[in-house]
Amino acid sequence: MRIWGFVKQIIGDILSTLDAVRADESMYMKLDPALEKRWMLWISSVGFHALIAHRFSHLLWRWKLKFPALLVYTVVRVITSIDIHPAAGIEPGVVIDHGVGTVIGSTATVGSGTLIYHGVTLGSRLPMKGKRHPDVGRNVILGAGAKILGPIKVGDGAKVGANAVVLEDVPPGTTIAGIPAKVMKEAHSKLEPEVFIRRRIGSW
Repeated sequence: MRIWGFVKQIIGDILSTLDAVRADESMYMKLDPALEKRWMLWISSVGFHALIAHRFSHLLWRWKLKFPALLVYTVVRVITSIDIHPAAGIEPGVVIDHGVGTVIGSTATVGSGTLIYHGVTLGSRLPMKGKRHPDVGRNVILGAGAKILGPIKVGDGAKVGANAVVLEDVPPGTTIAGIPAKVMKEAHSKLEPEVFIRRRIGSW
C-alpha cells in the first residue's frame, strides 16, 4: 500500500506539472499578440521553453533530486539566458515575454496571470539564508528591466514600470515606476500598461 501511495503521488505530481504547462500555453496565447497560432509559441518562444524546463526542474527539486534539477537549470540558463532557480515557486499560467536576462531567485514566488518582460530580476539585496526574494502576486505586469529586490510583496494586479527598482512592498492594483520606484498618480495608473510605460519611461 505504501508503494502504491508513492506511485500515485509521483503520477499526480507529473499530471499537475503538465496541467501547469497547459495553463502557461493558454496564458501565452491570451497575453502575447505576436502569437497567431499555438505552433508559433512552441517553436519560437524562448521564455515559454525556459518556463517548461523550470516546471520539470522544480518537480525534481521537490522530489529532493537536486543534482538533476540543477543540471536542467544550468543547461537551460546557458541556452536561453533565462535564470529561474529550481526552488522558485511559479503558479500555472505565467508569461515570460522574450525573457532574455530574466532572473528569478530561489525563494521567489510568482502568481498566475503575471506577465514578465525581458531583463526582469526577482532578486535579493543581501547574501543571507532564508526568505530573501520577492513574492509577486497574481495578474501583475513587470516591465522590461524592472528589479524587484528583497523579501517584499508585489500585490495582485500591480504594474511595475520598465527599469524600476522596487525595494518596498507594492500595494495591490497600483502602478509604480522610477528609481527607487514610487506609486504613480491615479491618472497615470488608469492608463493601459504599454501606454503608461512608454510615456513615463520610454519605449521598450
